[in-house]
Amino acid sequence: MTNKEEVQDKRHLRSIKTKQKLLQAAREIFLTEGFQKATISQIIKKAEVGYGTAYVHFSGKEEILIVLMDHVMEKFYQIAEVSFSPSSKEEAHDIILSQAMDFLKMAETERNMLQLFEQSIGISSSISAKWNSIREKFIQRISEDIAYAQKYGLAKAELNHKLVARGWFYTNEMYLWEIVRNEQQGTVEEIAKTITAVYTGGLYQMNE
Repeated sequence: MTNKEEVQDKRHLRSIKTKQKLLQAAREIFLTEGFQKATISQIIKKAEVGYGTAYVHFSGKEEILIVLMDHVMEKFYQIAEVSFSPSSKEEAHDIILSQAMDFLKMAETERNMLQLFEQSIGISSSISAKWNSIREKFIQRISEDIAYAQKYGLAKAELNHKLVARGWFYTNEMYLWEIVRNEQQGTVEEIAKTITAVYTGGLYQMNE
């Protein structure tokens, strides 16, 4: 490695560390102050970095929160990305139930950050747009799973897989926010089993 490459490598590492310091500081400030009251100045001070350096990485608090949203929602998306290649309706049901359970349990685990996201979605148009893009990413993945099940004769072929996917995600999202607000009726297990039974019963004709 040349001296020039070593210098570039050190700068890159410093840049990564600075960005991580800003994200960690922002997380703490957001959870303490709330999105609306939190300021970029508070975040920069907490992170102990220079103003000029901070603005190299982020244009403001909204951009920082969007990155934090990506970090948290990636955990949810890993659940959606579980391999879906069932050979029977029963197997499809079990995979979907497991995903619904894990998705809603993650809502419990990430309750504080999700409360922050819900608050910011109602305040910031850019955060709201970000949530919509996250939603569409999930719907697209679910749609692919439904199309797979239809292709192999497990699910009703006459149903529009994109519309079904949208309905299934919205159902999960509704319960996610109820869990985040501590407003849910019943346990996570009961909710997951109930919505999975209704969903698969209609799409997969589980009663046959």
